[in-house]
Amino acid sequence: MKTPKVLVIEDDIQMLENYSRMLKRFGYECLLETTAESALKDLETSMPDIVLTDLRMPGSSGFDVISAVKQSNPDVPVVLITAYADIPTAVEAMKKGAYDVIAKPFTSEQLEIVLERALRQKLLKDENRRLRERLKETTSAELIGKGPAMREVLGLIERISQTEANVLITGESGTGKEMVARLIHQKSPRADKPFIPVDCAAIPENLIESELFGYEKGAFTGATTGREGLFEAASKGTVFLDEVGELPLLLQSKLLRVLQERKVRRLGSTRFITLDVRIISATNRELSRSVSEGLFREDLYYRLNVINIHLPPLRERREDIPVLALHFLKQYSAAYEKDIRGISADVMEMLEGYRWPGNVRELQNLIERAVILCNGDDLTIHDMPSEFLAKGKGTFSELTTYQRAKETFEKQYLQNLIKSVSGNISKAARVAGLNRRTIYRLLEKHNLGKER
Repeated sequence: MKTPKVLVIEDDIQMLENYSRMLKRFGYECLLETTAESALKDLETSMPDIVLTDLRMPGSSGFDVISAVKQSNPDVPVVLITAYADIPTAVEAMKKGAYDVIAKPFTSEQLEIVLERALRQKLLKDENRRLRERLKETTSAELIGKGPAMREVLGLIERISQTEANVLITGESGTGKEMVARLIHQKSPRADKPFIPVDCAAIPENLIESELFGYEKGAFTGATTGREGLFEAASKGTVFLDEVGELPLLLQSKLLRVLQERKVRRLGSTRFITLDVRIISATNRELSRSVSEGLFREDLYYRLNVINIHLPPLRERREDIPVLALHFLKQYSAAYEKDIRGISADVMEMLEGYRWPGNVRELQNLIERAVILCNGDDLTIHDMPSEFLAKGKGTFSELTTYQRAKETFEKQYLQNLIKSVSGNISKAARVAGLNRRTIYRLLEKHNLGKER
């Protein structure tokens, strides 16, 4: 870890030298300035972790420093030092965004404690920012694709992100529905506010109402204190209702009222709380069928389904498999500190030929496991987990070699493929996501030419 850097602004030269000695003893790198103007001029290039400033100086004051730092880099904590410490000064400093106020005279121990706390806050904010950036990269990456289906999805996300419309995301498990919801949130004006995911299928039916809407003290046995619900926690942000089709009918009715009135009432309370949240929902069910079967309210369905985004399964966008596989290879090679440069042609053919019942999530898991097993420059058939080879057609034995398992898979896949397209090689190539030359080569390899 690099040495943390503290910018000190103090017009008293002797005091400035005292700061320098103390901070170096604490283990900090010091940047010393006698005026706020000179310090703020070089703020972008000096990039301090903490700013320590006197309140009263010729020219700009410590309040001006706080305002300028908060405008240029709000994550940098500013500690104000003053000989005129009183409650109004401290309140004004905090309003402007100061991390803390230290009154003169103070001990070196007091200063060290405040700087340690300020540095911890700065490091925590830096880490949160890195995690958010990594999440954005992961979110965008899992939705990448060169095919028309994903281009259409990404284009729709761009168009609706700036709106407040409710969105219903549909698709099989593992297609990336939560990733779409997060990407919509990240591209919206609510991006710096909470994104609260709610797994409607995972919360017990007797708890889901209190989880969503909160409760007051004494609302039920065990409610010793009040608690805000997830809708309140998402204030000015986004609530993502995953597997919304699993909500019981009684809760559907209450959710509909929340959507209509934009107000929520905690269990045990008579007071309504106004909500400012965007609702994004997702389901792997066919909700229109649930409506016709009386399992899902029709009025709620139309409330949630203002905009529909359907994510196709991975087997219907095979042209995206190589792109996703190589992305996950790069991601996990870095994570496990390996220098794996590519995926062998025979492995890529297997990836493109597999049906992926678990969709993108299954592909991601497979590549991570293969990277862990790989000791070479490329992922090869020997790095593929035996379970993947076995799932190809359910006929591979764990006692067979990887090469033999791959040969068996290829032959069975080709036999079924050619039969399903009545021997039409062009159509077979389109279905498999391969070129005609590769199909001919594989047929020749497995002596299947007569089956055409």
